[in-house]
Amino acid sequence: MLTADAFATLYLVQPVRRLASRPGLGVPILMYHSVSDPEDSHQGYFQTTARPAVFAEHMKFLHDEGYRVVGIGEVPKILEDPRGLDTRPVAITFDDGFEDFYTHAFPALEGYGFKATMYLPTAYIGEEHITFKGRRCMSWSQVREIGGRGIEIGSHTVTHPLLKFKKLEDVRHEIRSSKDTIEYKLGKPVTSFAYPYAFPETDRDFRERLRGFLEEAGYENGVSTILGTASRSGDRYFMKRLPANSRDDLRLFRAKLEGGYDWLHTVQYASKFFKA
Repeated sequence: MLTADAFATLYLVQPVRRLASRPGLGVPILMYHSVSDPEDSHQGYFQTTARPAVFAEHMKFLHDEGYRVVGIGEVPKILEDPRGLDTRPVAITFDDGFEDFYTHAFPALEGYGFKATMYLPTAYIGEEHITFKGRRCMSWSQVREIGGRGIEIGSHTVTHPLLKFKKLEDVRHEIRSSKDTIEYKLGKPVTSFAYPYAFPETDRDFRERLRGFLEEAGYENGVSTILGTASRSGDRYFMKRLPANSRDDLRLFRAKLEGGYDWLHTVQYASKFFKA
């Protein structure tokens, strides 16, 4: 049975969008958290767990349809030059550092030569395996392995807190310390940051402070949980992403890649606005 968001996307928004819009107006950034069974506990449209077979199907689709998988650092550059959009770029991201990335997602990515970015909450990455959100995380040796084989490692804070409700000095610590730890462990610069939990896009003051902390720490770009396709008008430190999960059959997956799911950002923003 189709969910309400899928039905609206496939039978209302996507047909109209194809008639009224020009394709290739942004870069889709796919957001996964886990590639595993069972489905994650999130309800509604914002799910980010894909079963291994579904994830493999998604990657095959990208390959067969001629998408160009790019690194997250390439996205702002592509958006600055619209000619780059003609190559059908897409970025693939993962949050939280779960070990099922190493066991299930990484082999599928390598099979097609695809890049991806993994964002780590460093408190849960150890020399031995640590559990976070009920799932086992990668060890530093596994992180070093994937980092040496084409996977970019980004920061997802230290403890994965709700940054908006932390003291400013604690926000700065979460941003700086996670970056320092990854750079020390891998011997490579960390240039990308992923904001944990729902991004407070309606709070302009916090957003500006956070951006300042990220620039100060030496980050060059970042991603958020703002739903949609990354566009030139967006902030390169808080780029939009598209949640991808087991409910995405190839019709819905295609619609997300083509911008047909972006309408849900209006619903997301309204919800945040009224809660604020």
